[in-house]
Amino acid sequence: MEKKPISYKDAGVDVEAGYKAVDLIKKKVRATFDENVLGDIGSFGGLYSIANFNFKNPVLVSGTDGVGTKLRLAFMQNKHDTVGIDLVAMSVNDVVCQGAKPLFFLDYFACGKLQPESMAEVVGGIADGCKQANCALLGGETAEMPGFYENGEYDLAGFCVGIADKDKLITGKNIVAGDVLIGLASSGVHSNGFSLVRKVVSEEELKGELGKELLTPTKIYVKTILALINEFEIKGISHITGGGFIENIPRILPDGLCAKIDLINYEVPKLFKLLTQRTSLDTRGLYNTFNMGTGMVLCVNAKDAEKVIAKANKLGEKAYFLGEVLNKKDTCLADCRIGFKE
Repeated sequence: MEKKPISYKDAGVDVEAGYKAVDLIKKKVRATFDENVLGDIGSFGGLYSIANFNFKNPVLVSGTDGVGTKLRLAFMQNKHDTVGIDLVAMSVNDVVCQGAKPLFFLDYFACGKLQPESMAEVVGGIADGCKQANCALLGGETAEMPGFYENGEYDLAGFCVGIADKDKLITGKNIVAGDVLIGLASSGVHSNGFSLVRKVVSEEELKGELGKELLTPTKIYVKTILALINEFEIKGISHITGGGFIENIPRILPDGLCAKIDLINYEVPKLFKLLTQRTSLDTRGLYNTFNMGTGMVLCVNAKDAEKVIAKANKLGEKAYFLGEVLNKKDTCLADCRIGFKE
């Protein structure tokens, strides 16, 4: 008996859907290109020239991340554009912490069965995020993997490459006791802590108004940070992601130093007050899980603090005094490297 030929589509991979998805995203992707992008969509490798950057000693700075279980909310809400912004934000916010200007971004989209329209929404969000960060969406990859992901579900990953002058890299090495920590407000939970959020928020709530609020995309701070760097000495920058204040602020502090955070200086947003009630975590637990309303922390000389706050506010941020850097030997924070004043 002659066997019927089995096609790739019979196995669950529809290449025609892939072609349609590419057609749907071309205009959005091209809108992120600048004069440094060489070639067009569809090349095997993305080409980006750095010849126009006048750096004495150029250094490339890279970052990579995903969106995590926040994607579950996108599936529940059938809303796929905001998570693309999240994907970009998680990498470009890391790269700018070193004082680098993001140059280009690449994404990876994996699914069980490709749905061109929802994939185009995701990539449209990625393109929007790239425009917010002034970087090019240089390329990407779509993987249709039947039997690996449930239909209607997907995963996202991406990475960004930025550029900085080696002499102007921000590493935290110049931070000293007496320096001031400045907070820049977050737009919400951003893209971390959602495994816990989904434990304490009901599925009905996640599908409703609270779910819509939780889907608010991660704020992209690139334009603000680059403007501040151009005017002031920013000694260290911490992107408050997984691990919250407890993990991320000490990453920029030299040995022998710690941070004291003054919680009375800013109002914790209502959303985080709700999560506080639902989780029953203490202060350290909360600030080791969520950003608690602060998405970026800048370390500056005390004499510059008020000017930096004023400039950040003028640029559209909500900026505030958050704390100070101390010598560990002069405090009780030697073990934890960060403490709180409530």
